[in-house]
Amino acid sequence: MKKAEIIEALAEKTGLTKADVARFYEGTFELFKEELGKGNDVAVAGFGTFKVSERAARTCRNPRTGETINVDACKAVSFKVGKDLKETVNK
Repeated sequence: MKKAEIIEALAEKTGLTKADVARFYEGTFELFKEELGKGNDVAVAGFGTFKVSERAARTCRNPRTGETINVDACKAVSFKVGKDLKETVNK
């Protein structure tokens, strides 16, 4: 689903206007970005948990050219699926 499809579906399910749903949608993901940017986890009960993890600097190889490349340390966001979502997907 794309953003517009999500907003439309939520508006139908909740009876709210698309504009209200769009503001809520934007606010939710802006809050997620802010909290993850601070290094905090974001847990959504029944859905899953977003976590920030550190990736160490490493040496990689470009598969096309075979050239060795140094990759700097960075942070990455990972997602661990919650029990309810996992069960729903595996039905």
